[in-house]
Amino acid sequence: MRDFTVGSVWGIPIRINVSLVVFLPILAWIIGSGTQIDVYADIVNTFAPAPFDVATLTAGSTPWVIGAGAAVGLFASVGVHELGHAWAARRYGIGTQSITLWLLGGIAALEEMPREWNREFWIAIAGPITSVLTGVACYALLLAVPGSATVVGFVFGWLVVTNLLLAVFNLLPAFPMDGGRILRALLARTRPYETATATAARFGTGFAVLFAVVGVLSVAPMLLLLALFIYGAASTESRTVMLQGLLTDLTVRDVARLDVDPIDADESVAAFTDRMIRDRRTVYPVADAGETVGVVTLDAVRRTDSNDHDTTRVRDIAADDLPRIALDAPAFDAFVELSTNPSGYAFVEDGGDVVGLVSAEDFAHVLQFRRDGVEIGTREAF
Repeated sequence: MRDFTVGSVWGIPIRINVSLVVFLPILAWIIGSGTQIDVYADIVNTFAPAPFDVATLTAGSTPWVIGAGAAVGLFASVGVHELGHAWAARRYGIGTQSITLWLLGGIAALEEMPREWNREFWIAIAGPITSVLTGVACYALLLAVPGSATVVGFVFGWLVVTNLLLAVFNLLPAFPMDGGRILRALLARTRPYETATATAARFGTGFAVLFAVVGVLSVAPMLLLLALFIYGAASTESRTVMLQGLLTDLTVRDVARLDVDPIDADESVAAFTDRMIRDRRTVYPVADAGETVGVVTLDAVRRTDSNDHDTTRVRDIAADDLPRIALDAPAFDAFVELSTNPSGYAFVEDGGDVVGLVSAEDFAHVLQFRRDGVEIGTREAF
């Protein structure tokens, strides 16, 4: 969904997802029309300097004003929570690409996730700590608000309670929520990072199932959405960390195809098919005037009418819009870049010259070798 940049803090773009734009009025309506005001009034009155009269809070249009103020205040608090993560990350020299507020809360996109347990611990726990401090700040504002400003005072009291609940909820060990990252950090003190991630991800999956069950039984769509998000995010990050571990210390040189003679772009598809059968290969670089310009595969041949194989040139079916990756680039970085390209292939460059190809299939073979404990050797250049 589309994001809108609404400002920046410390050079970090603050973005609002369109899902939040749609959800905020609904949240305001939920707060203003339900029993939340009654319930929160009982809680807020236990620490407010003067008790709030529920009849006054629920009279006329007041509930809708409270709902709007509380909804905006909640997501402003979520933004501050994410800034807490960003501030802690800056202390370790880790930048934050953006902070995005959306339907289910906020996401601080760090430039990297530290593998050192103590760094991840403090970055993760900084969010809940910030929420507690935000609650304390709201309490101070509640004390400073004149008694006549009933709506403003109640909204600050509501935010005191909500920020404390936000801190407690985020401490649940439901990876990749803050509590789950704290759990991984503590596990990583005594075991490999990949193992710690897998264990934390299992906790996350368990909480996702729990949230889904509660969401179904209580007819709470937000819990169902949260369950889906946690399940998907936990699985994705666990898989990513495993891949990163398997590709550690490897470069593109260790993965790429560097031993395949290219086929001329002006060759016919029929001649290319004969060569594939002769060489028992299905993927070839394509050369034009001695320069590698693309890649042609068996799948491309299959998409071509067999009656046209004699008249169709290889250049007509070759994929040429490929990313370029340095020969000595880290293998994991190349894997991430390759995964965003629909062709599944990339040129490999050395000193500005194309020296080979690398594909998703190449990475699949290397990952399988690594899982089996096989050493990966560098392939010969073509």
